[in-house]
Amino acid sequence: MCQLLGMNCNVPTDICFSFEGFSARGGKTDDHKDGWGIAFFEGKGCRIFMDAQSSVNSQIADFVRRYPIHSTHVIAHIRKATQGEIILENCHPFRRELWGRHWVFAHNGDLKDFDLPFMDFYEPVGTTDSEKAFCLILESLRQQFPMVKPPLEPLLAVLKKITSRIAKHGTFNYLLTDGEHFFAYSSTKLCYIVRKAPFAAAHLIDEDVTVDFNELTRPKDRVAVIATTPLTDNEVWTQIQPGELITFLDGEPVAELGVRS
Repeated sequence: MCQLLGMNCNVPTDICFSFEGFSARGGKTDDHKDGWGIAFFEGKGCRIFMDAQSSVNSQIADFVRRYPIHSTHVIAHIRKATQGEIILENCHPFRRELWGRHWVFAHNGDLKDFDLPFMDFYEPVGTTDSEKAFCLILESLRQQFPMVKPPLEPLLAVLKKITSRIAKHGTFNYLLTDGEHFFAYSSTKLCYIVRKAPFAAAHLIDEDVTVDFNELTRPKDRVAVIATTPLTDNEVWTQIQPGELITFLDGEPVAELGVRS
């Protein structure tokens, strides 16, 4: 299956260190060779880079590894295809508009016998189960709140309901953000770490690279990194339990909501 990487922080931060280790899993330290992508929010704007090549062979990925784009919300994905061809339109993350904001989504898993009902607004461009799930999530939110984004609590209630419905079809780990709130749902495997003062050094699992965050941060900085499996071997990562939907805001989890059926 695929692998996920997300970042949410209280100040714009670059993801070069985490992406260095994460992208190595796209053909060097793991076999997720079927494309990759990454999205960066800058205010309400959103940059997306993606490639149907493996992340270890992609010149675009090499650019991202070396170019420190600063963002408060990032979602990245490396693909091991289970449904859909290895083509650009099937690469994650996917992006759509809702309530005048970009929404970005990436999925790790495999949904069996998952077909979309009639959709008034959203339709997939590619042929993956992942993009179908994203379209259904946004369609459900738009139907319940057609005009404006609601407060977090009612939004989570609808997101919980549609997540539970989709998760019945198989493995459904996902990351979702609109550049304001960041949502992480664990179906089987997802974890996170919050880096804040006092900062320390971190060493990647997939590359022999160490960064001392104490030299790069300010005392009030706070960064949450979410990944399928831990990216470092000298930090304590928190496992998100199966059935948990966690909201991150300003670099820390602010709400947890079980979505077991």
